[in-house]
Amino acid sequence: MEESSPRMTGGTREAPVNISPAVAAHAEGEEIEVLESTDVLPVAPEEVVSPQLIQQWKSLFDKYDPKNSGFISTERFRDLLATHGSELDPHKLEVLLALADGNADGKICYQDFVNLMSNKRSNSFRRAILQGSRQLKGCSLRDEVGLGLPQRLVRHVAYETLPREVDRKWYFDSYTYCPPPWLILAITIAEVAVFMYYGIQLDRLVLQVSSPSFLKSPLPYHPQLRAQAWRYFSYVFMHTGIEHLSLNMAMQLLVGVPLEMVHGALRIGLVYVCGVLAGSLAVSVTDMTAPVVGSSGGVYALVSAHLANVVMNWSGMKCQFKLFRMAMALVCMSVEFGRAVWLRFYPPAFPPCPNPSFVAHLGGVAVGLTLGVVVLQNYEQRLQEQSLFWIFFCVYTLFVLCAVFWNIFAYSLLDVRIPPAP
Repeated sequence: MEESSPRMTGGTREAPVNISPAVAAHAEGEEIEVLESTDVLPVAPEEVVSPQLIQQWKSLFDKYDPKNSGFISTERFRDLLATHGSELDPHKLEVLLALADGNADGKICYQDFVNLMSNKRSNSFRRAILQGSRQLKGCSLRDEVGLGLPQRLVRHVAYETLPREVDRKWYFDSYTYCPPPWLILAITIAEVAVFMYYGIQLDRLVLQVSSPSFLKSPLPYHPQLRAQAWRYFSYVFMHTGIEHLSLNMAMQLLVGVPLEMVHGALRIGLVYVCGVLAGSLAVSVTDMTAPVVGSSGGVYALVSAHLANVVMNWSGMKCQFKLFRMAMALVCMSVEFGRAVWLRFYPPAFPPCPNPSFVAHLGGVAVGLTLGVVVLQNYEQRLQEQSLFWIFFCVYTLFVLCAVFWNIFAYSLLDVRIPPAP
């Protein structure tokens, strides 16, 4: 029996764990990969597990593993949980029971137990859960009492976004508010600050776009200035008026913040930025004379992905009043889109230039229903391991390249009459 030496992780010392050579060899042979929090979601750091607890469970495993293979039968494992499970965290105990119920091989790996106790999930653990019935013993997460306000918020978010009880309990047990959902909040604060700045400068809050100086900002996308690449992204910080900003901000916060709490800033930022870029490029291809302002491309990408995820997992989603809330979300999206269509064909803000385009909304929806759905569906899996993610990502990349070439050559070849720069 060999004893692994303690090592430092994130400034804390991990407890030494006794692992047999057979277990280590099996872990290497099976290429068990630990999912990192940066690839999945903001989870708790690896816990420092009590050495006494680990040693006790290693002795229990060895008792039923005379060949030192690193595995015991699921029946023996359930017996151990029944007799010694009171020493474990209740949520982890229920996930361990789900692991035992769902393991099609009839065997439990000691390394899976160690990974779980240290807030890790391995590929073999994930396969066992996905292949099993996912039937959890005991009360559901919703029935727990005595929770503080932060815990109730995390539980609410879990039921809003995750379709499986095992994932909801895992998320509830492992989530911390460090880091907080900063990305969507930072984008929203920046949008409000820019709007207030131009509101004071233009001396109007409603229909700012009607001011002749509105498009003189360096932020909006304008077809005459399409060579300035930052405008394909920076247009999100400009809005046509307070009604435009309010609708986008409400959907962005109500949908974006819970999604970021579950899936992390990296994944949600990917969907958001892809929606923003797709929106401006879609306008440059299909509505070639119109400028673009507003965060609708990114917002519609997030909302569309979330609604599609809810529909595809309808029976598993346990959020309250989900039909009514989904209808309200669709109403808000329709109202905002209708406002954009009306504004596009409303008399121009001033003669040289038309009003902003509404096509960015459709670009965001397209991203949400493809790339966004794949991101939200794979809560605990690496995106780079999902073939569907690479298919949609390659299609998106191809669209971006085609749109870039279109912007370089099509305007001159088609002799498009572009409004003069503001």
